[in-house]
Amino acid sequence: EKKKLSPSPRFCQNRVGAVLLQTPFCAAGALVRLRRTMGNESSSHGSSSSSSYPSERRPAGGHQSRADSSGSSSSRQPSHSMPPGAYSVPGNPSRRQNQQFYVTVPRGVRSGQEFPVLAGGHQLMVRCPAGVRTGDRIVVSAPTRRGTEAYMATVPQGVGPGDQFPVLVNNQQMMVTCPPGVGPGMQVRIMVPSQPQRQAPPPSSSPFGETMYEVVVPAGVRPGQPFALIANNQRVMVTCPPRASPGQKIQFRLPITMSAEEIQSIKLSYEKEGWTRCLSTDLKFHWIFETKKDEEGNEEPSNKSPFQKMVDDIAFVREIKQSSSATGGYDMMLVAAQDAAASTLVNGRSLAQDLARHVTAPFQTKENWFRHQLTQLQVPWEEGHIRINVRRSHLLVDAMEALMSVKKEDLRKIFRFEFQHEPGIDAGGVAREWYQLVSEALFNPDFALFSFSAINQMCMQVNPISGLCNEEHLRYFQFCGRLLGKALFDRQIVAGRLVVPLYKHILGWPLLMSDLEQLDADVYQNLLKLGDMDDVSCLDLDFTVTENAMGGIREEDLKPGGADCLVTNENLGEYLELQCQYRILDRVREQVKHILIGFYEVVEEPLLSVFDFQELEMLLCGLPEIDVSDWIANSEYTGEYERRGSSHKVVKWFWEVVGDDFSLEQKARLLQFTTGTSGVPATGFATLQGNDGNIRKFTVNSISKSASIFPRAHTCFNRIDLPLYDSKKELKKFLTMAIQMEATGFDID
Repeated sequence: EKKKLSPSPRFCQNRVGAVLLQTPFCAAGALVRLRRTMGNESSSHGSSSSSSYPSERRPAGGHQSRADSSGSSSSRQPSHSMPPGAYSVPGNPSRRQNQQFYVTVPRGVRSGQEFPVLAGGHQLMVRCPAGVRTGDRIVVSAPTRRGTEAYMATVPQGVGPGDQFPVLVNNQQMMVTCPPGVGPGMQVRIMVPSQPQRQAPPPSSSPFGETMYEVVVPAGVRPGQPFALIANNQRVMVTCPPRASPGQKIQFRLPITMSAEEIQSIKLSYEKEGWTRCLSTDLKFHWIFETKKDEEGNEEPSNKSPFQKMVDDIAFVREIKQSSSATGGYDMMLVAAQDAAASTLVNGRSLAQDLARHVTAPFQTKENWFRHQLTQLQVPWEEGHIRINVRRSHLLVDAMEALMSVKKEDLRKIFRFEFQHEPGIDAGGVAREWYQLVSEALFNPDFALFSFSAINQMCMQVNPISGLCNEEHLRYFQFCGRLLGKALFDRQIVAGRLVVPLYKHILGWPLLMSDLEQLDADVYQNLLKLGDMDDVSCLDLDFTVTENAMGGIREEDLKPGGADCLVTNENLGEYLELQCQYRILDRVREQVKHILIGFYEVVEEPLLSVFDFQELEMLLCGLPEIDVSDWIANSEYTGEYERRGSSHKVVKWFWEVVGDDFSLEQKARLLQFTTGTSGVPATGFATLQGNDGNIRKFTVNSISKSASIFPRAHTCFNRIDLPLYDSKKELKKFLTMAIQMEATGFDID
């Protein structure tokens, strides 16, 4: 739909490069069923019809003039008169006549068809706009009913039509009459007069928050009068609230207290790579490595060589601290994983218990909890929003300058995106396109900020010589962090997939020597070959590395005086550690630091602790559309599977489990396990690449169960070693365990 645009001269200068607009142009919702961005559970009046806007473009700065119930209209400055940049739009709740919500088009609904939605407790019929598909989100506008709030209540057992039952609203008990045709277990909508805006309650005295208790007001107690009771094994005094009377239920909160033993019992067990986070009395998580134990709890004997133990002992975690220098800023370094500490506090409250409850939950449950936390941090629409105006011809530069000009405290506001001279209302579609195009340009290796992974052409790593190609590269890396964080905050996905070490940096996970393979496969393999040497001193190695930067050769010391220190069997472990430190962080320290700074300006680090690094990739890049038939058609078979191929009974079981039993998330995890990323090439599985950039199709190789009861993966070759199982049930059991517990792309013998 093309809307008339009426220019508005009402604007004033807010700060350099930013215009403060006087009239907001479009409110945004947050979620269906529908969850609103504005305030508490108050709702709007429904009507027999509502307006909905597809994700169509509009001129940057353009505004769809829309008359409100009083006949007035609002307008904005047209885009052609506004330069690219970020613009702060103040909120104006007093003039708000309509409320806007996001709604997802249900399955089976086509363009032009109507479908019901529940907006603020009111059922509305919405017509699906042209060009919108099932699963797309559109904006629905519904009239506001002032002075009332809508709540949903469940009818208790034993209550029939005409009967009254009590409900607790705003800490006050009310009697509700059950409507005709409604029975126990069904939900009814009740409308309650709005209460004046109240100040936020003071922060809890406990970092673990508070527990809600419910009590009946004793006989003889009047409003404002205190009375004693026992709660949480302690005597407390509660003041009877206004308008409460004896026999009514009221609610109160008590701070949660925990002993040192209870605190130290909180763990985050990810079941990956053997590492677990444990909470200490300083309310920080610390990493510990849990060795494998037998049924009696004793450590299993290890048959690893001394060199393999040396390699397995290498585990570092990046640590960011406020700089002590006069210039301020942050310092970042690698510390031993056991010495790393991560905060659990967000707004003064520890999330340790919530994280421990959700870390072993299914991915969707984790995401729902995470989204709820972000919703609490989002700045409501009526407090203002941000407009991002860019030119397609200068997309990346405009996007960087705009996002970097936004104040840190404004990054959690709702953003609206515009392309200059293109009509379209940002109901979600323009934002999706903006994130897609900007991330594609940012991660393009031709821009020289990122380069391809050493083993996977679909993943990107930081380019160590980015500073030689772009003087402002650190601003771009901080912009990258803000872009990724804002995309995660806004439920958007980006086009660039990162190497595992970068995801681990974001999460503060231990970095292992095996992670080096994704950054430099040749160096990784050469370091492993040192374990085959009886005497490494005969190689005449020293503690230096040689870098080739744009044709120039330079030598870097791994430690002071490294050029004069030869590598021997005695100091080989130190040499391996320093090589890993240099290649995983030291040579890209500033770039990674600026990515993390930008990311944490939007999403605080403790919130991310519920996810592992594979789940973070799925959050940022989305679950791929996996065509199992294309996957099967472009797969190869080796070993005992080679002769019969997809007709072999074990291979048949494998594809039946993948195609019929696995969810989309599990299919993505299987891809991560086998190829190192959940992404699928744009042209399908036929163009799946190996570490050398050549086509390497997905390969299923046979191994005996005596070699490994679990499937094993070789990410360099896109190959899975699938044991010769005796039944489909057995195959499904161990394949599921492999992709859930150790989806790292490495052997899990």
